[in-house]
Amino acid sequence: MPVMAIEVDRGRQRVIVENVEPQVDSGEFPIKRTVGEWVVVRCDAFADGHDAIACVLKYRREDADEWTEVPMRPLVNDRWEAEFRVQALLPYYYTVEAWIDHFKTWQRNLNKRIDAGQDVAAELRIGAELIAAAADRASLESRGKLASWVEMLRHPEGHPAAVDAAVSEELGAAMAAHPDRRFSSTHGKLLQVTVDRERARFSAWYELFPRSCSPEPGGHGTFRDVESWLPRIADMGFDVVYLPPIHPIGRTHRKGRNNARLAAPDDAGSPWAIGSEEGGHKSIHPQLGTLDDFRQLIRQAKELGMEIAMDIAFQCSPDHPYVKEHPEWFRKRPDGSIQYAENPPKKYEDIYPFDFECEAWRELWEELKSVLAYWIEQGIRVFRVDNPHTKALPFWHWVIGEVKRDYPETIFLSEAFTRPKVMRYLAKIGFSQSYTYFTWRNTKWELTEYVRELTRTATREYFRPNFWPNTPDILPEYLQFGGRPAQMARLVLAATLSASYGIYGPPFEAGDNRPREPGSEEYLDSEKYQIRHWNIDRHASLEPFIRRVNHIRRHNPALQTNACLEFHEVDNPEIIAYSKQSEDGHNLVLVVVNLDVYHVQSGWLTLPLRKLGLDPDRPYQMHDLLGDGRYLWHGPTNYVQIDPQVAPAHIFQIRRHVRREHQFEYFM
Repeated sequence: MPVMAIEVDRGRQRVIVENVEPQVDSGEFPIKRTVGEWVVVRCDAFADGHDAIACVLKYRREDADEWTEVPMRPLVNDRWEAEFRVQALLPYYYTVEAWIDHFKTWQRNLNKRIDAGQDVAAELRIGAELIAAAADRASLESRGKLASWVEMLRHPEGHPAAVDAAVSEELGAAMAAHPDRRFSSTHGKLLQVTVDRERARFSAWYELFPRSCSPEPGGHGTFRDVESWLPRIADMGFDVVYLPPIHPIGRTHRKGRNNARLAAPDDAGSPWAIGSEEGGHKSIHPQLGTLDDFRQLIRQAKELGMEIAMDIAFQCSPDHPYVKEHPEWFRKRPDGSIQYAENPPKKYEDIYPFDFECEAWRELWEELKSVLAYWIEQGIRVFRVDNPHTKALPFWHWVIGEVKRDYPETIFLSEAFTRPKVMRYLAKIGFSQSYTYFTWRNTKWELTEYVRELTRTATREYFRPNFWPNTPDILPEYLQFGGRPAQMARLVLAATLSASYGIYGPPFEAGDNRPREPGSEEYLDSEKYQIRHWNIDRHASLEPFIRRVNHIRRHNPALQTNACLEFHEVDNPEIIAYSKQSEDGHNLVLVVVNLDVYHVQSGWLTLPLRKLGLDPDRPYQMHDLLGDGRYLWHGPTNYVQIDPQVAPAHIFQIRRHVRREHQFEYFM
């Protein structure tokens, strides 16, 4: 390359900055954090020769004009590290800047000359010139002190302490505060952090169908009926109550019970077939109540420390007002009729999908954005989005950005059980949380590999998992045949492997594990197509166990993040063990689950004691938070035995040894 082709200043930028982490797709998308979390930034920074370099992490909030700088620490092999904490519900930006530190190089070499017994008079004069240049860059307040060092090094014969001063940490710190950054190098791309509120990271969801909440069998439930459920759900420790679509349901091609193609006159239909002569996406099913009733439900949930999550399903029944008012938003078949939804061989005649390739796509986007804005105005701040992978991905990128610009506290959960790259892309473009494949990961190997992928690779920077043992669409085989122990095991796994989890509540509590037919994952008599009456108060309810698990989550910060998850060795493939540790290291939790829900399983479990902050030479107490038993363990390897008919799991809080007084051991 000809010399003149290189910009003059760039030609003197000797430091190379590369491999900055974290970043998503070379900075194309932001990483994610919640308020109060740290962003640990690492990079490679190096230069030719042996000169010392300085490296700083620069960050700022979106509403700030000035950068805050944090000196980066050298690690090994030219790797550097620093961190900053996001404190506001705003986007943050960060980058790395590095430069040759001529003074640090000079001070390092001066020390070597002194150790070798060489004459350093000339070196002191060189140092004096470096300090004089720094004084010109310094404020008036600092200039005087730097000038005194210049005088000392220029005339060392009159200053016996000149050499000691030259190599002092005080002078090094003063010079570091006024560096020569004329030829600094900055990472080529400004990186961004999307900051969400804590509930985007840590939450427990409970899903129910309002129409099934009536106290009378066969009656159509209302929002007032849902209110009567809220205290019990809050008492169980849930944060979010998720409602499937609450809009009017179409009658054309309405599905019957168990997804029958023909509906009886009194069949309720699928809530996802949205829209009728009574209204569309901005309307409420009249049998559920009024808009005021819905607002009251939102307020009541808030008073109990919970939120109502609303389902957003951007699709229409044939009776939706959009079909008549905006036929241009739908795809036509050769005979002029509108194309209904299909996933061959499945047909959904009761649903018309939007055509995101239509000529009027801009108007369609704006209208769908207005739907979100309407419900936000009513008080909704959490949306569960139905099948986002079947709508245009650029639309989600745009609309989530638009909403979060005005309402940054809004949370979007992506319900996309689809191909991995599509699921990850939805997370990259803005979804706060994502459904996962957890529902179908049953073996120790499957769980370990999948959870490591989510928590130990670059995926963790943008993909927040929300684990669900069941949904209205999915009754997995494990729950169909495993009975109560399977439900308990899957609940513990979901609630402790992931900081966010949820259950499709009434059938899970009641132990409903009947499939529509052998080999099906559909519930028999599914609430998707009919009204159910739930007898949650029966003796076999899992409510006490669910309450206990959620209580453990709320009182153990280690379970409120996925950042410090570690799997541990057990010499039995039917037992899985993993630990989580809080950011400050004070809270340490070990979870041990028997994956075989039919038989007692046992094995030897090995813990890396030093890595977990445990003294290998002292005992440590294992407090089982599920059964309240306490055990004293010694050394790295200890025996576990789990009977799934009693409880298929242990959730241990590990209490470190503190001291011994007389015959008593003290732990914390």
